[in-house]
Amino acid sequence: DAMWVSSLCDSTSRGKPDIELVDLSDRIQTINEVMDVTTKPIILDMDTGGTAEHFAYNVRTLERIGVSAVIVEDKTGAKRNSLFGTIENFSEKIAAGKSAQRTEEFMIIARIESLILEKGQEDALARAAAYVAAGADAIMIHSRAKSPDEVIAFCDAFHASHPDVPIVAVPSSYNTITEAELATHGVRIVIYANQLTRAAFPSMENAARSILVHHRAHEIDKELLPIKDIIRLIEVV
Repeated sequence: DAMWVSSLCDSTSRGKPDIELVDLSDRIQTINEVMDVTTKPIILDMDTGGTAEHFAYNVRTLERIGVSAVIVEDKTGAKRNSLFGTIENFSEKIAAGKSAQRTEEFMIIARIESLILEKGQEDALARAAAYVAAGADAIMIHSRAKSPDEVIAFCDAFHASHPDVPIVAVPSSYNTITEAELATHGVRIVIYANQLTRAAFPSMENAARSILVHHRAHEIDKELLPIKDIIRLIEVV
């Protein structure tokens, strides 16, 4: 098991849009807070990772503070889709990051958005192959389809040509498929990207609405975690 530190969730928790407005120093603060309460490996959503030069520096910083892996996406600017960037530029960024890291364990995972943008399997596979050649340790394939079919088709084709390269899947939209089913197609990491944040906000909104309607907290109290359980969540060292 590992902890996923999402750019979307980190930005949302700070009341900021998910456009890389939260800089790396603030992201590192989140990472340190997570590390205070868990020893699990951390996978960090890095969005673009900055320029190749910045990415190399950031990789070394994140490796030093204990992050295990980063996922980076080929984009030219904040939230511009990955196909505005070129395969060559992104490959250069991956290579720069791999050259900067000091340990063999640290992973740089390349995120492929071809399926999101309806560019097809051929584009996705070409990008994946180029990024692996540049040094990417794993490939994350993304899809917003309700069916897992296009992800499975990519995984089967990519795994056939790169059997030793792990595939990362994020089954947010195609959420009927199980981890075991994904694993049979070469997926080695499954990320649940934002479900906890999406679960928390309706609960908080429901509690706030109940208090506003009833002008007291009594009606919502039965749905709340007891304070004694909150206190027990964090041990005193």
